[in-house]
Amino acid sequence: MTAPSSRAVRLGLLALAASAMLGACTPTIRLEVAPIEIYAKLDADVRVRLDRELQDLLAENPNLF
Repeated sequence: MTAPSSRAVRLGLLALAASAMLGACTPTIRLEVAPIEIYAKLDADVRVRLDRELQDLLAENPNLF
């Protein structure tokens, strides 16, 4: 078996170093989604419904309170 020439060794090390550098520089993509504020909408809707129901109840029974 013959020993590899110094030029072949250098090219091999250069290729190894280049692949290590390219592998270390991979881009990272992050996707972040802001939380949705849905509770405020539900709360407002429930309050409007209860307010309507109370108005109807008071209209039907004016001596309730």
